[in-house]
Amino acid sequence: MFKKFLLAIAAMIVTMGFAFADVDVNKGDQAALDGIKGIGPAKSKAIIEERTKGGNFKDWADFEKRVKGIGEKSAVKLSAAGLTVNGQPKAGAEAKPAEKPAKPAKADKAEKVASASAAASMPASASAAASTAKASAKASASK
Repeated sequence: MFKKFLLAIAAMIVTMGFAFADVDVNKGDQAALDGIKGIGPAKSKAIIEERTKGGNFKDWADFEKRVKGIGEKSAVKLSAAGLTVNGQPKAGAEAKPAEKPAKPAKADKAEKVASASAAASMPASASAAASTAKASAKASASK
């Protein structure tokens, strides 16, 4: 049962990775643009309106010039968060940071958070089974 629980957590982590995929400013819809950290509903609406009015953005300079409120600094931050123009990240932007490995002392806390979010997405019977599996795993680990 514990293996099934670990498999469920691993599957959840893998699917979350797809949620953080790069979004091209010329192809993304409002929901996809909203998913980028630093872009809210108003900014995504402005991006789409400008794209509709003036056509696709040629490059980052064109994007910064045409969308009010997007400058060099914010463009670098948006690129680091996963926004691209014609599939290209902003020059000088750091690559998206990889997930940091959990520190040994905080691994237990991360496990609690993961199991809480997994329990919230599971049906009640599966959640109860996961809680039982977790309790028996803790009991065997403390022996």
